Amino acid sequence: MEITDVTAVTVDVPLTSTDEHLGIAPYTTNHGELESMERVLVRVDTDEGTEGWGEMRVFLSPTATESLIEDGIGPMVVGQSPFEIERLRRQVFVEYTNVDMFFSAVETACWDIVGKALDRPVYELLGGWTAPTQSTLQHRSHVADGTRNPGPVPVAFCLGILPPEESRMKAREALDAGFDVLKTKAGRDWRQDVARIKAMHDETDGQLEFRLDPNQGWTLDQAVRVGAMLEDAGIYLQYLEQPIRVDSHVSLARLRQRLRQPIAPNEDTYVPHNISSLIEAGAMDVGVIDLTPAGGISGIRQQAAILEDAGVPFTHHCAFDLGIRTAAILHAVSGIPGFSLPPDSTYYAWEGDVIAEPFEVEDGCLPAPRGPGLGISVDRDAVEAYRI
Repeated sequence: MEITDVTAVTVDVPLTSTDEHLGIAPYTTNHGELESMERVLVRVDTDEGTEGWGEMRVFLSPTATESLIEDGIGPMVVGQSPFEIERLRRQVFVEYTNVDMFFSAVETACWDIVGKALDRPVYELLGGWTAPTQSTLQHRSHVADGTRNPGPVPVAFCLGILPPEESRMKAREALDAGFDVLKTKAGRDWRQDVARIKAMHDETDGQLEFRLDPNQGWTLDQAVRVGAMLEDAGIYLQYLEQPIRVDSHVSLARLRQRLRQPIAPNEDTYVPHNISSLIEAGAMDVGVIDLTPAGGISGIRQQAAILEDAGVPFTHHCAFDLGIRTAAILHAVSGIPGFSLPPDSTYYAWEGDVIAEPFEVEDGCLPAPRGPGLGISVDRDAVEAYRI
Protein backbone atom coordinates (compact mmCIF):
# COMPACT_ATOMS: atom_id res chain seq x y z
CA MET A 1 0.00 0.00 0.00
CA GLU A 2 1.28 3.45 -0.96
CA ILE A 3 0.16 6.99 -0.24
CA THR A 4 -1.10 8.62 -3.45
CA ASP A 5 -2.34 12.03 -2.32
CA VAL A 6 -2.61 14.43 0.61
CA THR A 7 -5.33 17.07 0.59
CA ALA A 8 -6.43 19.69 3.13
CA VAL A 9 -9.60 21.73 3.52
CA THR A 10 -10.52 24.33 6.14
CA VAL A 11 -13.89 24.49 7.86
CA ASP A 12 -15.30 27.07 10.26
CA VAL A 13 -17.73 25.67 12.84
CA PRO A 14 -19.69 27.88 15.29
CA LEU A 15 -19.65 27.40 19.05
CA THR A 16 -22.88 27.51 21.04
CA SER A 17 -23.61 30.61 23.10
CA THR A 18 -23.12 30.82 26.85
CA ASP A 19 -26.90 31.42 27.01
CA GLU A 20 -27.39 27.78 26.02
CA HIS A 21 -26.82 24.72 28.19
CA LEU A 22 -23.06 24.00 28.28
CA GLY A 23 -22.50 26.74 25.68
CA ILE A 24 -19.22 28.66 25.90
CA ALA A 25 -19.25 31.36 23.18
CA PRO A 26 -17.91 33.98 23.17
CA TYR A 27 -14.89 32.06 24.49
CA THR A 28 -12.59 34.74 25.91
CA THR A 29 -8.91 34.14 26.63
CA ASN A 30 -5.89 36.24 27.43
CA HIS A 31 -5.29 36.51 23.67
CA GLY A 32 -8.71 37.05 22.12
CA GLU A 33 -12.32 35.99 21.77
CA LEU A 34 -13.91 33.17 19.75
CA GLU A 35 -17.42 32.66 18.40
CA SER A 36 -16.32 29.89 16.05
CA MET A 37 -13.14 28.00 15.24
CA GLU A 38 -11.37 27.23 11.98
CA ARG A 39 -10.12 23.65 11.67
CA VAL A 40 -8.06 22.10 8.88
CA LEU A 41 -9.17 18.61 7.83
CA VAL A 42 -6.55 16.44 6.13
CA ARG A 43 -7.28 13.40 3.93
CA VAL A 44 -4.60 10.90 2.95
CA ASP A 45 -5.46 8.61 0.01
CA THR A 46 -3.81 5.30 -0.92
CA ASP A 47 -3.49 3.16 -4.07
CA GLU A 48 -5.75 0.51 -2.46
CA GLY A 49 -8.66 2.89 -1.97
CA THR A 50 -8.31 3.21 1.80
CA GLU A 51 -8.34 6.80 3.05
CA GLY A 52 -7.41 8.23 6.42
CA TRP A 53 -8.28 11.50 8.14
CA GLY A 54 -6.50 13.92 10.42
CA GLU A 55 -7.28 17.36 11.83
CA MET A 56 -5.40 20.38 13.12
CA ARG A 57 -5.94 24.05 13.88
CA VAL A 58 -5.16 26.88 11.48
CA PHE A 59 -1.72 28.46 11.79
CA LEU A 60 -1.19 31.93 10.27
CA SER A 61 -4.04 31.47 7.76
CA PRO A 62 -6.10 28.67 6.17
CA THR A 63 -4.30 29.13 2.86
CA ALA A 64 -0.86 28.96 4.47
CA THR A 65 -1.75 25.88 6.51
CA GLU A 66 -3.30 24.03 3.57
CA SER A 67 -0.32 24.88 1.36
CA LEU A 68 2.24 23.67 3.90
CA ILE A 69 0.39 20.37 4.19
CA GLU A 70 -0.36 19.78 0.49
CA ASP A 71 2.73 21.33 -1.12
CA GLY A 72 5.23 20.83 1.71
CA ILE A 73 4.41 17.63 3.61
CA GLY A 74 2.54 15.87 0.78
CA PRO A 75 5.52 15.39 -1.58
CA MET A 76 7.59 14.01 1.33
CA VAL A 77 5.18 11.11 1.92
CA VAL A 78 3.50 10.37 -1.43
CA GLY A 79 4.70 7.05 -2.82
CA GLN A 80 5.53 5.69 0.61
CA SER A 81 3.77 3.23 2.90
CA PRO A 82 1.39 4.58 5.54
CA PHE A 83 2.43 1.63 7.71
CA GLU A 84 5.92 3.09 8.19
CA ILE A 85 4.67 5.87 10.42
CA GLU A 86 7.74 6.25 12.60
CA ARG A 87 10.08 6.37 9.60
CA LEU A 88 7.88 8.98 7.93
CA ARG A 89 7.88 11.08 11.08
CA ARG A 90 11.67 11.04 11.27
CA GLN A 91 12.21 11.86 7.60
CA VAL A 92 9.96 14.94 7.63
CA PHE A 93 12.74 17.39 8.37
CA VAL A 94 13.27 20.98 7.23
CA GLU A 95 16.29 22.97 8.34
CA TYR A 96 15.67 26.05 10.50
CA THR A 97 12.06 25.21 11.36
CA ASN A 98 9.90 22.64 13.13
CA VAL A 99 7.31 21.18 10.77
CA ASP A 100 6.07 18.52 13.18
CA MET A 101 2.75 20.31 13.71
CA PHE A 102 1.97 20.27 9.99
CA PHE A 103 2.88 16.59 9.73
CA SER A 104 0.70 15.68 12.72
CA ALA A 105 -2.62 15.52 10.87
CA VAL A 106 -1.03 13.47 8.06
CA GLU A 107 0.46 11.14 10.69
CA THR A 108 -2.93 10.71 12.38
CA ALA A 109 -4.47 9.90 8.99
CA CYS A 110 -1.83 7.18 8.50
CA TRP A 111 -2.84 5.58 11.82
CA ASP A 112 -6.44 5.71 10.58
CA ILE A 113 -5.44 3.96 7.33
CA VAL A 114 -3.44 1.25 9.09
CA GLY A 115 -6.26 0.54 11.53
CA LYS A 116 -8.78 0.28 8.70
CA ALA A 117 -6.47 -2.00 6.69
CA LEU A 118 -5.99 -4.33 9.68
CA ASP A 119 -9.59 -3.94 10.90
CA ARG A 120 -8.34 -2.89 14.35
CA PRO A 121 -8.87 0.31 16.37
CA VAL A 122 -5.87 2.61 16.78
CA TYR A 123 -5.73 2.15 20.57
CA GLU A 124 -5.01 -1.56 19.98
CA LEU A 125 -2.22 -0.71 17.55
CA LEU A 126 -0.73 1.46 20.30
CA GLY A 127 -0.57 -1.57 22.58
CA GLY A 128 -4.14 -1.97 23.73
CA TRP A 129 -6.07 -0.50 26.61
CA THR A 130 -3.42 -0.53 29.30
CA ALA A 131 -5.60 0.39 32.28
CA PRO A 132 -8.40 2.79 33.14
CA THR A 133 -7.11 6.24 33.99
CA GLN A 134 -7.13 7.28 37.60
CA SER A 135 -9.99 9.62 36.78
CA THR A 136 -12.03 6.77 35.28
CA LEU A 137 -11.55 4.72 38.42
CA GLN A 138 -12.62 7.61 40.59
CA HIS A 139 -15.52 8.73 38.40
CA ARG A 140 -18.78 7.97 40.13
CA SER A 141 -20.40 5.96 37.33
CA HIS A 142 -17.52 4.44 35.37
CA VAL A 143 -15.68 1.56 36.98
CA ALA A 144 -13.49 -0.96 35.16
CA ASP A 145 -15.62 -3.93 34.08
CA GLY A 146 -12.83 -6.50 34.10
CA THR A 147 -12.57 -6.66 30.31
CA ARG A 148 -9.80 -5.41 28.05
CA ASN A 149 -12.11 -2.91 26.36
CA PRO A 150 -11.66 0.78 27.19
CA GLY A 151 -14.32 2.55 29.18
CA PRO A 152 -15.75 6.03 28.63
CA VAL A 153 -13.18 8.80 28.89
CA PRO A 154 -13.87 11.53 31.50
CA VAL A 155 -13.07 15.01 30.16
CA ALA A 156 -12.60 18.42 31.73
CA PHE A 157 -15.17 21.12 30.98
CA CYS A 158 -13.46 24.19 29.47
CA LEU A 159 -14.69 27.73 30.08
CA GLY A 160 -13.49 31.10 28.85
CA ILE A 161 -13.10 34.25 30.94
CA LEU A 162 -16.49 35.35 32.27
CA PRO A 163 -17.56 37.60 35.16
CA PRO A 164 -17.57 35.76 38.52
CA GLU A 165 -21.37 35.40 38.68
CA GLU A 166 -21.62 34.03 35.13
CA SER A 167 -18.73 31.68 35.88
CA ARG A 168 -20.62 30.53 38.96
CA MET A 169 -23.66 29.56 36.87
CA LYS A 170 -21.53 27.71 34.31
CA ALA A 171 -19.78 25.77 37.07
CA ARG A 172 -23.18 24.62 38.32
CA GLU A 173 -24.11 23.55 34.77
CA ALA A 174 -20.90 21.56 34.44
CA LEU A 175 -21.34 19.83 37.78
CA ASP A 176 -24.97 18.96 37.06
CA ALA A 177 -23.91 17.56 33.67
CA GLY A 178 -21.55 15.11 35.37
CA PHE A 179 -18.19 16.82 34.93
CA ASP A 180 -15.67 16.44 37.76
CA VAL A 181 -13.10 18.97 36.50
CA LEU A 182 -13.47 22.50 35.10
CA LYS A 183 -10.68 24.33 33.32
CA THR A 184 -11.06 28.08 32.97
CA LYS A 185 -9.03 30.64 31.07
CA ALA A 186 -7.43 33.56 32.91
CA GLY A 187 -4.71 36.17 32.57
CA ARG A 188 -6.46 39.49 31.91
CA ASP A 189 -6.87 40.49 35.57
CA TRP A 190 -5.32 38.25 38.20
CA ARG A 191 -7.62 39.54 40.95
CA GLN A 192 -10.67 38.67 38.87
CA ASP A 193 -9.15 35.25 38.19
CA VAL A 194 -9.07 34.59 41.93
CA ALA A 195 -12.63 35.89 42.36
CA ARG A 196 -13.94 33.61 39.62
CA ILE A 197 -12.39 30.48 41.08
CA LYS A 198 -13.73 31.38 44.52
CA ALA A 199 -17.25 31.91 43.10
CA MET A 200 -17.24 28.59 41.24
CA HIS A 201 -15.79 26.71 44.20
CA ASP A 202 -18.45 28.20 46.47
CA GLU A 203 -21.29 27.38 44.04
CA THR A 204 -20.27 23.73 43.71
CA ASP A 205 -19.39 23.29 47.38
CA GLY A 206 -15.92 22.00 46.49
CA GLN A 207 -17.27 19.17 44.32
CA LEU A 208 -15.48 20.42 41.19
CA GLU A 209 -11.74 20.44 40.73
CA PHE A 210 -10.32 23.42 38.85
CA ARG A 211 -7.60 24.05 36.33
CA LEU A 212 -6.58 27.70 35.85
CA ASP A 213 -4.94 28.63 32.56
CA PRO A 214 -3.74 32.22 31.91
CA ASN A 215 -1.85 31.23 28.74
CA GLN A 216 1.38 32.86 30.01
CA GLY A 217 -0.64 35.90 31.08
CA TRP A 218 0.81 36.47 34.55
CA THR A 219 4.15 37.72 35.74
CA LEU A 220 5.92 35.62 38.34
CA ASP A 221 4.78 37.83 41.23
CA GLN A 222 1.16 37.74 40.04
CA ALA A 223 1.26 33.94 39.78
CA VAL A 224 2.58 33.78 43.35
CA ARG A 225 -0.27 35.98 44.59
CA VAL A 226 -2.96 34.02 42.73
CA GLY A 227 -1.74 30.69 44.06
CA ALA A 228 -1.27 31.97 47.60
CA MET A 229 -4.67 33.68 47.76
CA LEU A 230 -6.40 30.50 46.64
CA GLU A 231 -4.44 28.51 49.22
CA ASP A 232 -5.49 30.99 51.91
CA ALA A 233 -9.10 30.38 50.84
CA GLY A 234 -8.62 26.63 51.14
CA ILE A 235 -8.84 26.09 47.37
CA TYR A 236 -6.26 23.75 45.87
CA LEU A 237 -6.30 23.58 42.10
CA GLN A 238 -5.75 20.45 40.08
CA TYR A 239 -3.06 22.60 38.48
CA LEU A 240 -1.98 26.05 37.29
CA GLU A 241 -1.41 25.72 33.54
CA GLN A 242 1.48 27.68 31.99
CA PRO A 243 1.14 30.57 34.48
CA ILE A 244 4.15 32.51 33.15
CA ARG A 245 5.88 32.86 29.80
CA VAL A 246 7.58 29.96 28.05
CA ASP A 247 11.32 29.25 28.26
CA SER A 248 11.61 30.50 31.84
CA HIS A 249 12.11 27.10 33.43
CA VAL A 250 14.11 28.42 36.39
CA SER A 251 11.30 30.84 37.23
CA LEU A 252 8.75 28.02 36.93
CA ALA A 253 10.84 25.98 39.35
CA ARG A 254 10.95 28.91 41.80
CA LEU A 255 7.18 29.29 41.52
CA ARG A 256 6.73 25.60 42.20
CA GLN A 257 8.86 25.91 45.33
CA ARG A 258 6.84 28.85 46.66
CA LEU A 259 3.34 27.43 46.12
CA ARG A 260 1.41 24.30 46.99
CA GLN A 261 -0.57 24.61 43.76
CA PRO A 262 0.65 22.09 41.13
CA ILE A 263 2.42 23.70 38.17
CA ALA A 264 1.56 22.36 34.69
CA PRO A 265 3.52 23.62 31.67
CA ASN A 266 1.63 23.45 28.38
CA GLU A 267 3.01 25.79 25.72
CA ASP A 268 6.47 24.95 27.06
CA THR A 269 5.92 21.30 26.07
CA TYR A 270 5.44 22.28 22.41
CA VAL A 271 9.18 22.82 21.95
CA PRO A 272 11.25 19.69 21.23
CA HIS A 273 13.25 18.43 24.24
CA ASN A 274 11.65 20.96 26.60
CA ILE A 275 9.95 18.22 28.61
CA SER A 276 13.32 16.78 29.60
CA SER A 277 14.56 20.27 30.45
CA LEU A 278 11.47 21.00 32.59
CA ILE A 279 11.91 17.74 34.48
CA GLU A 280 15.60 18.38 35.08
CA ALA A 281 14.85 21.91 36.32
CA GLY A 282 12.18 20.65 38.74
CA ALA A 283 9.72 22.95 36.99
CA MET A 284 6.63 20.77 36.57
CA ASP A 285 4.13 18.81 38.65
CA VAL A 286 1.87 17.92 35.72
CA GLY A 287 2.40 17.77 31.96
CA VAL A 288 -0.21 19.13 29.54
CA ILE A 289 0.76 17.72 26.15
CA ASP A 290 -0.76 17.92 22.67
CA LEU A 291 -0.40 15.58 19.71
CA THR A 292 -0.35 18.38 17.09
CA PRO A 293 2.88 20.17 18.14
CA ALA A 294 4.29 16.76 19.09
CA GLY A 295 3.99 15.65 15.45
CA GLY A 296 1.11 13.23 15.88
CA ILE A 297 0.26 10.16 17.92
CA SER A 298 3.80 8.78 17.61
CA GLY A 299 5.26 12.02 18.92
CA ILE A 300 2.93 12.21 21.89
CA ARG A 301 3.68 8.58 22.72
CA GLN A 302 7.36 9.53 22.94
CA GLN A 303 6.55 12.48 25.23
CA ALA A 304 4.31 10.31 27.39
CA ALA A 305 7.12 7.80 27.90
CA ILE A 306 9.47 10.55 29.12
CA LEU A 307 6.88 11.88 31.57
CA GLU A 308 5.88 8.45 32.83
CA ASP A 309 9.52 7.46 33.42
CA ALA A 310 9.96 10.68 35.44
CA GLY A 311 6.87 9.94 37.52
CA VAL A 312 5.08 13.07 36.26
CA PRO A 313 1.30 12.76 35.72
CA PHE A 314 0.00 14.20 32.47
CA THR A 315 -3.08 14.89 30.41
CA HIS A 316 -3.99 16.01 26.89
CA HIS A 317 -4.66 19.58 25.80
CA CYS A 318 -7.71 20.76 23.81
CA ALA A 319 -7.53 23.03 20.76
CA PHE A 320 -11.27 23.17 19.97
CA ASP A 321 -11.22 19.72 18.41
CA LEU A 322 -13.89 18.45 16.05
CA GLY A 323 -14.70 14.75 15.80
CA ILE A 324 -11.60 13.66 13.87
CA ARG A 325 -9.00 14.92 16.33
CA THR A 326 -11.27 14.14 19.28
CA ALA A 327 -11.28 10.51 18.10
CA ALA A 328 -7.48 10.57 17.83
CA ILE A 329 -7.21 11.92 21.38
CA LEU A 330 -9.57 9.24 22.71
CA HIS A 331 -7.43 6.51 21.12
CA ALA A 332 -4.21 8.11 22.41
CA VAL A 333 -5.32 8.47 26.03
CA SER A 334 -6.76 4.94 25.97
CA GLY A 335 -3.84 3.20 24.29
CA ILE A 336 -0.77 5.10 25.56
CA PRO A 337 0.24 4.33 29.16
CA GLY A 338 0.47 7.08 31.74
CA PHE A 339 -2.47 9.38 31.07
CA SER A 340 -3.93 9.81 34.55
CA LEU A 341 -5.96 13.04 34.35
CA PRO A 342 -8.99 13.81 32.15
CA PRO A 343 -8.15 15.46 28.82
CA ASP A 344 -9.58 18.92 28.18
CA SER A 345 -12.52 19.12 25.78
CA THR A 346 -14.93 21.63 24.25
CA TYR A 347 -16.74 18.99 22.21
CA TYR A 348 -20.06 19.56 24.01
CA ALA A 349 -20.11 23.16 22.74
CA TRP A 350 -20.01 22.69 18.95
CA GLU A 351 -23.11 23.58 16.93
CA GLY A 352 -22.22 20.76 14.54
CA ASP A 353 -19.46 18.39 13.46
CA VAL A 354 -17.92 16.93 10.32
CA ILE A 355 -18.24 13.26 11.27
CA ALA A 356 -21.26 11.17 10.31
CA GLU A 357 -22.05 10.09 13.85
CA PRO A 358 -21.06 12.86 16.29
CA PHE A 359 -20.04 11.84 19.80
CA GLU A 360 -22.38 12.28 22.74
CA VAL A 361 -20.93 13.68 25.96
CA GLU A 362 -22.67 11.84 28.80
CA ASP A 363 -22.05 12.28 32.52
CA GLY A 364 -18.94 14.31 31.78
CA CYS A 365 -17.46 11.60 29.54
CA LEU A 366 -16.77 11.03 25.87
CA PRO A 367 -17.47 7.49 24.61
CA ALA A 368 -14.80 4.84 24.47
CA PRO A 369 -13.02 4.62 21.09
CA ARG A 370 -14.50 1.95 18.82
CA GLY A 371 -14.22 0.68 15.27
CA PRO A 372 -11.25 0.19 12.93
CA GLY A 373 -8.79 3.03 12.59
CA LEU A 374 -10.06 6.14 14.34
CA GLY A 375 -13.55 4.64 14.27
CA ILE A 376 -15.17 7.62 12.54
CA SER A 377 -16.58 8.40 9.10
CA VAL A 378 -16.41 11.90 7.65
CA ASP A 379 -19.66 13.50 6.46
CA ARG A 380 -18.69 15.11 3.13
CA ASP A 381 -21.90 17.17 3.04
CA ALA A 382 -21.10 18.63 6.47
CA VAL A 383 -17.56 19.45 5.33
CA GLU A 384 -18.95 21.38 2.37
CA ALA A 385 -21.49 23.15 4.57
CA TYR A 386 -18.80 24.44 6.93
CA ARG A 387 -16.06 24.85 4.35
CA ILE A 388 -14.46 28.29 4.08
